[in-house]
Amino acid sequence: MLGMTANLPMTVPMDGMPDRITIYEVGPRDGLQNEKSVVPTEVKAEFVQRLVGAGLETVETTSFVPPSWIPQLSDAPDLLQQLADTGHGPKRPVLVPNERGLDNALAAGVGAIAIFGSATETFAQKNLNRSVAESVEMFTPVVRRAREAGLWVRAYVSMCFGDPWEGPVPVEQVVDVCARLMDLGCDQLSIGDTIGVGTVGHVAKLLESLDAQGIPASKTAVHFHDTYGQALSNTLTALRHGVTVVDASTGGLGGCPYARSATGNLATEDLVWACRGLGIETGVDLDALVGTSLWMAEQLGRPSPSAVVRALGGA
Repeated sequence: MLGMTANLPMTVPMDGMPDRITIYEVGPRDGLQNEKSVVPTEVKAEFVQRLVGAGLETVETTSFVPPSWIPQLSDAPDLLQQLADTGHGPKRPVLVPNERGLDNALAAGVGAIAIFGSATETFAQKNLNRSVAESVEMFTPVVRRAREAGLWVRAYVSMCFGDPWEGPVPVEQVVDVCARLMDLGCDQLSIGDTIGVGTVGHVAKLLESLDAQGIPASKTAVHFHDTYGQALSNTLTALRHGVTVVDASTGGLGGCPYARSATGNLATEDLVWACRGLGIETGVDLDALVGTSLWMAEQLGRPSPSAVVRALGGA
């Protein structure tokens, strides 16, 4: 039953793990973007507020993409207005695809943005209607202007481990794209396993290769989808290689509207449970988080896919 400490794992630390990690919560943006029915703005606002209340200090709230791209996120300005009292500065990033998106984000008073590139040419065309090189060119003024405005900037790179159209993606190709985006002046890189095909050896190899390119684990976050049940094991491997920022989605919500094989993200509850067992501090109240997932599952009309939510919440 929710809140029973007898159900919590015994803490047994492991060598090589960090003392603390930052969870970069993507539920309100990446988690909801693929929902077929539009979630009311007030529900999204309460979702963010509940997440903040549970101790999640970094919550990616929405995206300033054209409404025709992702109708679910067309209420971005209204959502941020409703969240004005909770703040949406450096710890409330929003996704922007281009300069027009940046203009809208700046008008909304955000303090942090994220751009999203692709490690493969096919997904770059499907997601942004541009080649990889053209995408980098498009992002160049976005990052420059954002930094001039004092914003914190993150760079997402999708399809870092496999692409449904191109198959396995060479590590060298991924590193090259990551380096080009980070060279624009981004503060943080998030490497994404968009279709969830990565495994622990692949994760270790990519992180080592990024470090050799001058992109250390201290500037790298990981973003794993759980299509094949590998998201948590891949994340723990990344932690052992020095990563301390992990993208996760409360309740395991998520997917990608341009890649049908991309299922849910790593569930934040599952990550917090594993970290508690390892003695890794997250700052998250697990009971409050599970309660939030159960609430959101009611809003969406289906149970949460998170194993921890099902176990603790009786879902």
